[in-house]
Amino acid sequence: MSKSGPVVAVDGPAGSGKSTASKAMARAQGWRYLDTGALYRALTWWMLEQHIDVDNAAAVAQRAQEPVISITCDPDAVVVRVDGRDVSAEIRGPEVAAGVSAVSRVPEVRERLVAIQRELIGDGGIVVEGRDIGTVVAPDAPLKLYVTATPEVRARRRNRDFGRDADGLDQTLASLQRRDAMDSSREHSPLSRAEDAVEIDTSEMTLAEVVRRMCDLATALTGDEAL
Repeated sequence: MSKSGPVVAVDGPAGSGKSTASKAMARAQGWRYLDTGALYRALTWWMLEQHIDVDNAAAVAQRAQEPVISITCDPDAVVVRVDGRDVSAEIRGPEVAAGVSAVSRVPEVRERLVAIQRELIGDGGIVVEGRDIGTVVAPDAPLKLYVTATPEVRARRRNRDFGRDADGLDQTLASLQRRDAMDSSREHSPLSRAEDAVEIDTSEMTLAEVVRRMCDLATALTGDEAL
């Protein structure tokens, strides 16, 4: 992995395919990769472990500075640790998924984790994906992408990822729409498309097509072909 290169800011809603595509892009370009959502999940996991009500913003804010959170930036081996413990698997559980939006709304949480993200970004050579990268975390990134898809497509993908059958599609769709509403309406750092971001609608695209589009945009920016 190289630390030379641009900062690529990738934003978009849950289930749009941005995580998989961002990781593949970083791998293709030989750059680092940062999953910012994993940091919010890690803090959410810790709050739940401490039996803190994640819907109580004041309680979350009071404890937000306590855990030591780290993440690797290798697209082939993303490891998340909280207080030295590898929680890479635990943070993907349904309880964390249900609570992360509430935790993410707390300004003290965002302030702390944005600082960590900016330190990891450093001088560049990294693909950073999340919900406020192009607007808040790295507003000067030379390449900003907004990866999206229709709610119905995103729900189907989520069901497939979690091994659910079609009978649960309506429930998954409703859950995604609730999260979209929470992420887009929060007071601090809401999910939104940066004015200068290139939108990629993945609804009718294969993963290979999405990654190719992202890499083509990087090539146009840097003049270098993907590795």
